[in-house]
Amino acid sequence: MSKVIGIDLGTTNSCVSFMDGKDPKVIENAEGQGLRRQW
Repeated sequence: MSKVIGIDLGTTNSCVSFMDGKDPKVIENAEGQGLRRQW
């Protein structure tokens, strides 16, 4: 089975997620934040 990931590269924030079965999960950083500042 193939894996699906999603990457949102916005102008201010970025977010990376993946599908866990039928549920999307956001990959968090060490601080527990799903959104990352671009600068």
